[in-house]
Amino acid sequence: MAEMTLEELTGLLRECAGEDESVDLSGDVLDIPFDDLGYDSLAVLQTTGRIEREYGIYLSDDTAAEAGTPRLLLAFVNEALAGVPAAAV
Repeated sequence: MAEMTLEELTGLLRECAGEDESVDLSGDVLDIPFDDLGYDSLAVLQTTGRIEREYGIYLSDDTAAEAGTPRLLLAFVNEALAGVPAAAV
């Protein structure tokens, strides 16, 4: 797996922290702040931890704070994945 997709990220968000029924995560949510999507910093931190375990990458503790939107989190994740040999994921 060379790149994490938005669908994979939103799936993990749902699994880690549930889903606010007033938000449609299947829509265009790339640039919507996590707070507006119903995910606080703890939810994002739980999701980044899960991403680290499932994808075999390291994301700094600051990643959850700095990645305020799905687009930014995907950028951090995919940058880390680009540095991981394909056999490791």
